Amino acid sequence: MRASSSESQSRGTGVPPAQRDPGLDYALRSSVSPTDPQPASGAADTPARGKGIPSASIARLPLYLRALQGLADRGVLTVSSEELATASGVNSAKLRKDLSHLGSYGTRGVGYEVAYLIYQISRALGLTQDWAVVIVGAGNLGRALANYGGFATRGFRMACLVDADPRQVGEHVGSHVVQHIDELEQLIVQHGIAIGVIATPAGAAQDVCDRLVAAGVRSVLNFAPAIVTVPDGVELRSVDLSTELQILAFHEQRRATAHAYETAAATVVPDHLGDIDTAVRA
Repeated sequence: MRASSSESQSRGTGVPPAQRDPGLDYALRSSVSPTDPQPASGAADTPARGKGIPSASIARLPLYLRALQGLADRGVLTVSSEELATASGVNSAKLRKDLSHLGSYGTRGVGYEVAYLIYQISRALGLTQDWAVVIVGAGNLGRALANYGGFATRGFRMACLVDADPRQVGEHVGSHVVQHIDELEQLIVQHGIAIGVIATPAGAAQDVCDRLVAAGVRSVLNFAPAIVTVPDGVELRSVDLSTELQILAFHEQRRATAHAYETAAATVVPDHLGDIDTAVRA
């Protein structure tokens, strides 16, 4: 794959060169604009224009990106579809299909160029741009998110942190000063906020979401343990940690029950199948 012939320049990430992902460095070294036509020789590598990417494929792109960044950190230059699929936890046929939506087909016998594929996926996900983020809620979760340094290298700028508790306002959280939620709308305009993160108690989540949307935010990530609704045209992603733990508990319970039945079956010679159930429940 001739990376130098087919991809583009991306500026304005605001990230020092030493901290940039290899794919973003690739973009900065390139000399073609992302919107420029691609040369015929690189047609096989150009993203499919005017064609939508399936939601399931989009959901897997961050998995591929994380695996690729790990490979880049280890100095790996090329990777086969089988190796990348294994590192991402998917099968290779699915991976090749997903990457084909980006116009990336690899090179037979060589595989994919790691830095180039990082850039392709980053561009598809919008990570070659600078996305300003507001975090609403300066509790433990909000503070942890505000302090996480990994967002900046992936195109996300934590612009501000707000809270409704006067006791939190004015406190320093990393490089941020907690501001009052009454300033939310003004801050959204001032910082050009693109993404709103809700890290509030459940009871406040819907009101916060409504305010974000009314102020022009069209992408919302909700960490509050509550059902939040948004109007058409607004993207909402919800992460409920307690729900995820409950799902894991369900699977753990099934495993424990299956193990108990297997143990009982190995130690009891029943006259009837019901004797195993009696032994397990005893």
